[in-house]
Amino acid sequence: MAVYEINDSKVKMEKTLLNLDAEFNAIRVGRANPHVLDRIEVDYYGTMSPLQQVGNIMVPEPRVLAIQPYDPSMLKKIEKAIMTSDLGIHPTNDGKVIRLVFPELTEEKRKETSKTVKKKGEDAKVALRNIRRDAMEAIKKDKKNSDITEDDQKNLEEKLQKLTDEYIKKVDAKIEVKTKEVMSI
Repeated sequence: MAVYEINDSKVKMEKTLLNLDAEFNAIRVGRANPHVLDRIEVDYYGTMSPLQQVGNIMVPEPRVLAIQPYDPSMLKKIEKAIMTSDLGIHPTNDGKVIRLVFPELTEEKRKETSKTVKKKGEDAKVALRNIRRDAMEAIKKDKKNSDITEDDQKNLEEKLQKLTDEYIKKVDAKIEVKTKEVMSI
């Protein structure tokens, strides 16, 4: 039963890493990245739909995203959704395609974005530690209920700590890579 806790914890830790990747993809770094639009939803005939489902997103130039709606009548709604989002980029609409031009980040903005990256990374580490804590409590409960021996408990706790350390190193590596990406010109 306690071995299940280790496997369950590994699955949860993997999901935490995937969530961190999604968070990092949404961070604007001065280059056009279609993933910055992942969280934007558009009112598509009364239903809120992800932007990717209502239009084709292209990267015609390194710092430009172009969105061509499948339905041309959606141009204004897509434009409005982008303007009301926290993206911080003003869309231009030529009647057929919406363009988003990503300006170069200033040094100040790069440092600010770097801090955001570190904060999101720290949040992921807290989530990993919470997963470890919950699993440790389950292991102690199993020991208290005599489902496992004391040796098993120590063994499982060591495995869980090693797993947590491994995932924290992965988070640190992701933070380092994203920070370099943000700080590079």
